[in-house]
Amino acid sequence: MAQDDPADQGDDKNTKWAENRTNWAEDRTIMALERTFAGWMRTAFAAIAIGIGFNALFGKLDPPWLAKAIATLFILLAIVFALGAERRACKAFDRLSSHAVDSPKLPNIRLIAWSISAGALLLTFGLWFLNDGSISG
Repeated sequence: MAQDDPADQGDDKNTKWAENRTNWAEDRTIMALERTFAGWMRTAFAAIAIGIGFNALFGKLDPPWLAKAIATLFILLAIVFALGAERRACKAFDRLSSHAVDSPKLPNIRLIAWSISAGALLLTFGLWFLNDGSISG
């Protein structure tokens, strides 16, 4: 009905509606960034799992270093995914301000990405230098 139309209720009300819609859009963008960051972290874990699985399935290849090299490639790719996602997410969260949602804390985002990266590096070290719990020759 015409009396329910916000355009007929004055410019002040229209401005408030526009500001609310903008604020809600910014909050939706923050939540989408969180989901995207989580997706990249899942992708990093999947790359680590592929590396471990490849080494477990094809560990007896000849030459023996080939399976480790391919596994290492996937594990290092996980580091690239984690750190790249962290940098993109932190830049985007710096540009946005939340209104009705809790924005993630940037130190937590960095901690997650760097922890995954450190774990992947330790896994790579263990893959190359440890054999049955002892340093391999």
